[in-house]
Amino acid sequence: MLRVPLSKALPNAVKAVCSPKRGSTTLAKAPEKIEVFIDDKSVMVEPGTTVLQAAAMVGVEIPRFCYHERLAVAGNCRMCLVEVEKSPKPVAACAMPVMKGWRIKTNSDMTKKAREGVMEFLLVNHPLDCPICDQGGECDLQDQSMAFGSDRSRFTDIQFSGKRAVEDKDVGPLIKTVMTRCIHCTRCIRFASEVAGIDDLGTTGRGSDMQIGTYVEKFFLSELSGNVIDLCPVGALTSKPYAFTARPWETRKTESVDVLDAVGSNIIVSTRTGEVMRILPRLNEEVNEEWLSDKARFSYDGLKRQRLITPMLKGPEGELLPVEWEDALSFASKAIRDAGSEIGVIAGGQADAEALIALKDLINKLGSELVCTERAFPDDGAGTDLRSSYLLNSKITGIEEADVVLLIGTNPRFEAPLVNSRIRKAWVHNELEVGLIGPCVNLTYSFDHLGEDPNVIEEVLSGKHPFAKKLLNAKKPLIILGSQQLERNDGVAILSKVQQMAKHLSSKIGSEWKVLNILQQVASQVAALDLGYKAGVESLKECPPKVLFLLGADECAITRDDLPQSTTVIYLGSHGDNGASMADIVLPAAAYTEKQATYVNTEGRAQQTLVAVTPPGMAREDWKIIRAISEVVGKKLPYDTLNEIRGRLEQVSPNLTRYGEAEEANFYDQAVELSKEACNKLDCEPLEVKYKDLEDYYMTDPISRASTTMAKCVQAVRKQKESKYYDSGTA
Repeated sequence: MLRVPLSKALPNAVKAVCSPKRGSTTLAKAPEKIEVFIDDKSVMVEPGTTVLQAAAMVGVEIPRFCYHERLAVAGNCRMCLVEVEKSPKPVAACAMPVMKGWRIKTNSDMTKKAREGVMEFLLVNHPLDCPICDQGGECDLQDQSMAFGSDRSRFTDIQFSGKRAVEDKDVGPLIKTVMTRCIHCTRCIRFASEVAGIDDLGTTGRGSDMQIGTYVEKFFLSELSGNVIDLCPVGALTSKPYAFTARPWETRKTESVDVLDAVGSNIIVSTRTGEVMRILPRLNEEVNEEWLSDKARFSYDGLKRQRLITPMLKGPEGELLPVEWEDALSFASKAIRDAGSEIGVIAGGQADAEALIALKDLINKLGSELVCTERAFPDDGAGTDLRSSYLLNSKITGIEEADVVLLIGTNPRFEAPLVNSRIRKAWVHNELEVGLIGPCVNLTYSFDHLGEDPNVIEEVLSGKHPFAKKLLNAKKPLIILGSQQLERNDGVAILSKVQQMAKHLSSKIGSEWKVLNILQQVASQVAALDLGYKAGVESLKECPPKVLFLLGADECAITRDDLPQSTTVIYLGSHGDNGASMADIVLPAAAYTEKQATYVNTEGRAQQTLVAVTPPGMAREDWKIIRAISEVVGKKLPYDTLNEIRGRLEQVSPNLTRYGEAEEANFYDQAVELSKEACNKLDCEPLEVKYKDLEDYYMTDPISRASTTMAKCVQAVRKQKESKYYDSGTA
């Protein structure tokens, strides 16, 4: 395994300057900056800064293949060679720390000759199959050979002896490999080992026999595996679902937000001729950095399968029959008028804020308050009254500052992969200590398993458990509670105990640091709670309405057996999933790539999707359908445009229109006092998590369930389970 930790990549002299001594009681004086010259331009840098980083400060771009700012330094491609004055030979800019007074030349004859030589060696055995390579048009090797390579090669004998060739590896249904193109930059190995926490990739052999692979015949199964496609500087690793479908210059790119989990990863939707061709990550340091989970990246083919493209009404034999919009709206409005105020709503996991407020306004105008979310949450006490009780209050970036984290009833690896990658990042670089109460699963980092019994929470709170001492001694402790545990019968008690624990820790370290964090699982939950939706469907089961709206609700929180036969179910959504199958009236809506809509992630950050493609068939945006129903019913809603409905959003909850900002929550102490009043006893049932391994992770919503790529991933996991090399995902 070729893995170079960052601590080993820097010389001892640099580490001595950059790293304070352990056990030191006094703060070390910050090292003074030193002056270096890049192409005769003066720049002041911290000691330990590499030549490549110093050059970037003055806007000088040094070519590289193996170096990546988020991975450990490898220094093995040699493309970043530069000349240092008085040095007998060029130095690798990515791995060499600058020294005081150095004069570095990035455009000298020696530097140009060194780069041309490296490029010449790289191209000796490269297949040069750019016309059939999916990396064409966005390939680092193409770009840098044009900019820094020579116009001729001296290796003419290679055509007689034959170029080096490597057998392709089958690493799963997501990544296509053409290993003859590989230039051994080892970015994929370092990513898998350092970021994903899966030591499946490595090198075998030496010299011309060196190969990158999985050692044995197995799949590279990780929830973050697709990121190696972006990291690969050549066409050795490309997207298998995207293969031979489009070129980058043919596509139109639209900035958007992923809604398949509650993280709100920033994405770029690439489209051509009205079809989503692929989804790529978009840089956002505060949310997803530059990574993306596999479900968000590859499930886009589910956007065009099992789609609802026309309104439908249930026929006499129970079948759904297509009708015109006028007929569907007429039937829906008649049922709504007959129901009077006996009408309810269940909002699904991908409902946008505009649809949520429009439907709530309509239901309120009809005299009903039965607006619920699929996911339950304690309503007693301060469960949903105060935002601090349902947000990731420390923000995603705050995880990197923590020194002790206690996970309660959650598996962030599959519930929120990019939150888990932040925890692993802090564990790798900051010596983070992690404790887990709940099922013992593989989180890709080591942790103290405290047990599955919820009473362990009480033991930690009272200080009887050994892990309580670590929390009390921590400078920046974090508690991350999985929202699934709040759906239990003792959810109120669990939330109350965790709030008390967080308050006790906050009193030790000050109020600036937020200890309490709730990790949501679906994209719509925070916005729905902000807008006043009641969490859970218990009230609907107790008092079934005559008309029930399902706003993209497909997780079977309520079934047809829970409702009287006379209840009319109106489904408003994009896919023919569980909700549509139980509906009497189906109204086709737009998916998240087909509308400009507001979503709020688990940390309370409002973000918006943009229109990448038009909705198929007769599908329309959710809030426009609701607005049309209100007019037919005779309870016309007072907004006709997107700006007007967002004005209404701002009236109800101003944070929903402050895009890109995560507004701070307050009233932590008040939330603790309110929850104490409603507190009941903890159950003896062990804590459970919904997603335990990759097979559970790949198909969790209507879009991923409709995706053939995700189905292939599930098959790959099952196939791997039959082999002796499978890591089940549980410890």
